[in-house]
Amino acid sequence: MNFRRPPMYPYRIAFALALSLAWWPTVRSADPAGALVIVGGGKFPTAVRAEFFKLAGGPGKARIVVIPTASETADDPKATEASLKGWRDLKPAAVQVVHTRERKAADDPAFTAPLRDATAVWFGGGDQNKIIAAYRGTLVEKELRKVLDRGGVIGGTSAGAAIMSGLMIQGGTAEARTGPGFGFVPGVVVDQHFVARDRIGRLRGVLGKNPTLVGLGVDEATAAVVRGDTVTVLGDGTVTAIAARSAAAAGEEKVYKAGEKIDLAALRPVTPAKSR
Repeated sequence: MNFRRPPMYPYRIAFALALSLAWWPTVRSADPAGALVIVGGGKFPTAVRAEFFKLAGGPGKARIVVIPTASETADDPKATEASLKGWRDLKPAAVQVVHTRERKAADDPAFTAPLRDATAVWFGGGDQNKIIAAYRGTLVEKELRKVLDRGGVIGGTSAGAAIMSGLMIQGGTAEARTGPGFGFVPGVVVDQHFVARDRIGRLRGVLGKNPTLVGLGVDEATAAVVRGDTVTVLGDGTVTAIAARSAAAAGEEKVYKAGEKIDLAALRPVTPAKSR
């Protein structure tokens, strides 16, 4: 009598299912996606620096990379070294600088090595266009996204805030010039120095041309701390949120103070219900 071995497919499926169920709790308990600390420029409040440092891992654990490329003094080692003092005083595990104006360097694995171990990245102020020109579409950008993927934090002030948008405000006074940013916070356009420089009209103009985007106007000495769809306001000023025109609260503008939270999901475009 000839016996046929039963096909292995059911056993393989059962094994794969058992393995996935055993692995599921690990996935569910993994660290959430990273955070963003978006500062509107001006004074850097102690509470905001402390929150960024806590998200980075705290004393003895935080591994911070500072990217000063937006600044006119970024090529001056003495000026850059002086800017690191505030971070070193907090006693992190490491503080390193990553800076270049050359895209070839930004694609060099040796140059980007500090980012592979980083728990946090901080972008200084200046001209946001210099950051994008040097790093967008390079290995540096890929490593920045990995920092967020592994639960780290990316922060920045002024120019370092503007780059968080997918559609970035490059400059302009009454009317903004726009171009591509990094898009770390999807579906949102960020403006900075918001109240101090009366930029509400500028941001409204950008949203008028891009009605599916949510606007976040961050004042000086203030941070919008983004985790998922929740934004927490920290610091001395306010964050103005403007709903997308196709959202449930179409075009609604609201000002949030320190300690208050913004629900980005409620401000984004409403997804039409599928017909049955």
